[in-house]
Amino acid sequence: MRHGDKINNLGRKTAHRHALLMNLACALIDNKRIFTTLAKAKALRVYIEPLITKSKDDTTHSRRVAFSYLKRKETVSELFKEVATKVANRNGGYTRIIKTGNRQGDAAEMAMIELVDFNDIYTNGKGSAEGTAKKTTRRSKGAKKTAGAKTETKAKKEDTASTEEA
Repeated sequence: MRHGDKINNLGRKTAHRHALLMNLACALIDNKRIFTTLAKAKALRVYIEPLITKSKDDTTHSRRVAFSYLKRKETVSELFKEVATKVANRNGGYTRIIKTGNRQGDAAEMAMIELVDFNDIYTNGKGSAEGTAKKTTRRSKGAKKTAGAKTETKAKKEDTASTEEA
């Protein structure tokens, strides 16, 4: 019986599962996006999100904790330099899982897991849209007329102020 056992064992023994998650986490940090099965992607999200949170605090202790999970010096340094600076203002939710359909051979559910802040399509699109697009509000027609009247009175005041100065 597995009462209260919340970990997905992925059909592997403990050492094999830890090695699998370590290699998937290293691949995700190095490549910023990987394709794997849906079950492995969900298990990887639980494994890597606390590591990314620890990487925000760049201390010797947090580096050693991350190294104990990842076992690769280059990946740990990339985690603390590149990834931590990009996710510094994000409070969790560092990864995104997108289902990509079933695998050809065994019909296993496949998914793409990626680091959210490294996706150029979503981040550049949002950043440019927020900076340039004007935020609109929904008003009734009467409110729109009064708002237009207010801008007309402001324009009249500016015109009169400019004529008085001249």
